[in-house]
Amino acid sequence: MSVRRISPQLYLWIAILIFGASSSVTRKLTLIGDRHSINGHNPISFCNILFVGNLCALLLFSLIYHRQWRIRQLRAIPRRTWIVLTIVAVFSGAIAPGLIFQALAFSSVNDVILIGRLEPLLVLLLSIAWLKERVTAWEILGAMVTFLGVTLTVVLQPHLLNAAAPQANLGKLFVAIAALLLAISTLISKAKLSHVSVGTHNLYRTLIGTITFYCIALIVYGSDHFTDAFSPFVWKWMLLYAGVIVVLGQTFWLRGLRATSIAKVTLANAFTPIAGILAAFLVLGERPTSAQWIGGSIILLGIILSQIGIWRRKSDLMMLAHNSASRQALENNIGFMRL
Repeated sequence: MSVRRISPQLYLWIAILIFGASSSVTRKLTLIGDRHSINGHNPISFCNILFVGNLCALLLFSLIYHRQWRIRQLRAIPRRTWIVLTIVAVFSGAIAPGLIFQALAFSSVNDVILIGRLEPLLVLLLSIAWLKERVTAWEILGAMVTFLGVTLTVVLQPHLLNAAAPQANLGKLFVAIAALLLAISTLISKAKLSHVSVGTHNLYRTLIGTITFYCIALIVYGSDHFTDAFSPFVWKWMLLYAGVIVVLGQTFWLRGLRATSIAKVTLANAFTPIAGILAAFLVLGERPTSAQWIGGSIILLGIILSQIGIWRRKSDLMMLAHNSASRQALENNIGFMRL
């Protein structure tokens, strides 16, 4: 099957599966690093995963998209577009993943996955307010029910009913902020960067994101924080991580995002917690709790309601097109009879 014939929605769903597994894979890599410590500390720290993973992704992106980074093509991009690209790169390539990785150090994988489901709701709300995206009442209801499911999944967890550790609460706050930044980045990419090639977007986002994160980490943690970043052991795992999680995930996501409506993006995004919880079970052996079963069931209901809205909108558009064609045919017939 030709790459060009692949449905944009299929790109989205593959990206969702990859992103859903990313947190569990990240945690698994840190566990591997714990078993292969260097000088008494973990070489595959969360910061090293993000920094070295981005460097590996930058290398792979350069090999794949080097033809899109010719001087003539880059000069054709307006300065305003470069500014927007920079904002998206800083938000989605440095600050948001940095917050998520820090949250993984404080909170459980499932907490990070579930609270991260704030992003689809924020995307839908911002698309209505900013892009004037037309959505049906079913889609809004579906988003609200999905959010309710996420909320119940978090609130009904036994450890949250007790006094949660300050670090765990801080981790949840980090995830919420990251969800907002990712939602803003998604809307900006959809509205302002649809004309920028996928290669240019990915390369620039990864480059600026890596530089920004490195500078922030140096300020916060000091120059010794990346001591083991260039260990062959780290790079062996990061090349695999970057190739699948970063390169394939981001490429498929952008290809699907640019040719799909916000409503469909929101629907696909809603499946991320299901993919994430399944990955947590398969990769880390974490079994869903009763709270996650309850919340997951409600999330599925929200997904179904959103899908009903999409189906109804398609049906209305098809009916409108049919009525328009029938009316045009009738007008043509009347005109012919008058001759």
